[in-house]
Amino acid sequence: MGFEAIFTRPTKGSVLDLIRFTRYEWEKLQHKVVIIGCIILTFTLYAAFRPLPVFDSVSAMRRLNTGETSESYYIIERQQLPIACSFKESRSDMCEMVGDIRIHGNSSTVFMASSKEKNSGSITLKSYARESDNSAMENVRIWKIINQATGRMRQCSKRSNIPGIVFSTKGFSGNLFHEFRTVLIPLYLATRPFNRTVFFLMSDKQPGWIKKHKMFFKSLSKYSVMDIDSQNKVLCFPKLIIGLKGNRGLDIDPRLPPYYSLMDFANFLRSTYSLERESVNDFGNVRRPRMLIISREETRIMNNEDDMVQLAGIMGFDVVLKEEWGYDVQSIAKFVNSFDVIVGVYGAELTSMVYLPRDAVVIQIVPFGLEMFSHYYRKPAEHLRLRYLEYKVSLNESSLLGQYQVGSQVYTNPRAVLYNRGYEDFKSVYMDSQDVDIDITKFRDVLFIAGELLLPS
Repeated sequence: MGFEAIFTRPTKGSVLDLIRFTRYEWEKLQHKVVIIGCIILTFTLYAAFRPLPVFDSVSAMRRLNTGETSESYYIIERQQLPIACSFKESRSDMCEMVGDIRIHGNSSTVFMASSKEKNSGSITLKSYARESDNSAMENVRIWKIINQATGRMRQCSKRSNIPGIVFSTKGFSGNLFHEFRTVLIPLYLATRPFNRTVFFLMSDKQPGWIKKHKMFFKSLSKYSVMDIDSQNKVLCFPKLIIGLKGNRGLDIDPRLPPYYSLMDFANFLRSTYSLERESVNDFGNVRRPRMLIISREETRIMNNEDDMVQLAGIMGFDVVLKEEWGYDVQSIAKFVNSFDVIVGVYGAELTSMVYLPRDAVVIQIVPFGLEMFSHYYRKPAEHLRLRYLEYKVSLNESSLLGQYQVGSQVYTNPRAVLYNRGYEDFKSVYMDSQDVDIDITKFRDVLFIAGELLLPS
């Protein structure tokens, strides 16, 4: 659905009446209902049908620790004002606003109505979930939220009656792991509760990125994605979210709102891309289990991958060695979904495990020195109900052997290299400068376990 179908031109004297609570207010009211009972319930119902006042001052905000998570919110004193911003998370800044919200995309400005005559403050933030990473955030557009007197606000060119969400596609977009971690999973969590009645406002447009994930966005919204940066008109919304809540790796904590799990996300992807296989239960004596070995071309290369393919074939697997992935996400998803086992060196391509059928086997090959990072794929595999196996590369199998003096900290204490020299130096040594020669005898033992895991229970 396009632009004109979303927005209507406001008529003279139109008023935006919105009856909605922030999440914090609603949870607080729920506690009161439990404690005080029916009398307060009656009062709550009365209060719920009064329009929210606009916020009067950004300077009136204070930090609130919710007690349920480590996250902090900046909210308005007395919890009466319709904006909540999270600034504590090192991975992201995010603001949610309710009321008369007006956005001018070309100037990256959002206006909130105030009852006061003078402007009383502003907030700036970036709409990409990687706040603490300077290299990722360098080219991300800065947005300003201004508290402005109603009479001074720019008139609405078009008005929507559904919420909008502003997000950036800059940063690490293009790396599959970071696309899921910083954009796709956070967008899913933020907008799935709207049941497709939400409008995506894309900032920092990346050519081809929206086309690549077109089906993903179509499953989350009935409406076309808008390039908000190019809009010179004032668009008005009843609710607006700027920024996405950062995610801890390729995972979802189901204990936190909106209480979805990584398995829920995988089921969403299965529906979005029409993946046929839900679980690994369809080969038995009919066919050999299929194995996908992910080949890398630049860093962390498996030098003897042909030997690995030959061994897996001897042990009863139908093996495919995959190098190029392309940009057709549905084709990639269907391709990966057809396998029972996936093998890959620590790296972004392992993210494709989200398309595997349940009970499939994931074998992560962990290069020397990277054991402390293996959980980035181990935990998601477990939460996706996949069988996880790990192949740890020894120093004798690593191309790092012989590059440094005997007894070097690079060999004896990789963790100290990380903490003493910093992540960039660590990455340069262990991720960018290391290839591996897999010990075929060790690999055979791992494949034997994988085959046993696929046997019917």
